[in-house]
Amino acid sequence: MKHITDFVIEGREQLGEQYFALELRHPDKLPPIEAGQFVEVEVRDCREVLLRRPISIHDVDKERNTIKLLVQIVGKGTRKLSELKVGEVLNLIYPLGHGFSVAGERPLLVGGGAGIAPLLYLAKCYKNKGVEPVILLGGRTKELIPVREAFEPYGKVFYATEDGSLGEKGLVTQHSCFEGGYDRICTCGPTPMMKAVGRYALGKGIACEVSLENMMACGIGACLCCVCDTDEGHKCVCKEGPVFDVKKLTKWLNVTK
Repeated sequence: MKHITDFVIEGREQLGEQYFALELRHPDKLPPIEAGQFVEVEVRDCREVLLRRPISIHDVDKERNTIKLLVQIVGKGTRKLSELKVGEVLNLIYPLGHGFSVAGERPLLVGGGAGIAPLLYLAKCYKNKGVEPVILLGGRTKELIPVREAFEPYGKVFYATEDGSLGEKGLVTQHSCFEGGYDRICTCGPTPMMKAVGRYALGKGIACEVSLENMMACGIGACLCCVCDTDEGHKCVCKEGPVFDVKKLTKWLNVTK
């Protein structure tokens, strides 16, 4: 069930030049939220931004009735959101889409860039089930992998950076931890990275889910701008996704069944 609610900004943290995090308090009790779902954020007082902005839910605290958003500044909408202050109000449509399955006993969570955002709550959900995931986070430099310490309570964390400033040098998909013998992989990040992870998982016979990041204007499947060509036909990423099983995305992966 979708809700349209005003949240109060309870915390704000700048995370380098490109990222910031918002902690938002719900006026009442939060509804059930799946790891991997997202919100559509209203950008007020900005004539150049007419549509809401889709942002992954980064974390959820059910006891405090708060959610966190990790936002990368990429345009006028997110730039405007970065100027918000504690005590201001932010209107959200949420929770939207379908999240990760939180299945398996030996999961690997792979995030690249802003794609690390939904993986924190996913790691927490696994830990709450008594499963400790392996977490692999990547970026061009260590400065582009924000909130690294937030993942440490929930699993064993590895890093990959293209310049070698943190963890192993190279692409995320070249990291040695891929040989860990997993029964499930969950990934979110740049499309080339997710395709490489998806192909690897299919080749190894490992269950795998990817969180697609198509342009999502409405968040409810009405505008059709986020349609993806799946093995089951065209699907709205915002409504049927954003999380999909890679077995249904062989066309997207450009692989033959």
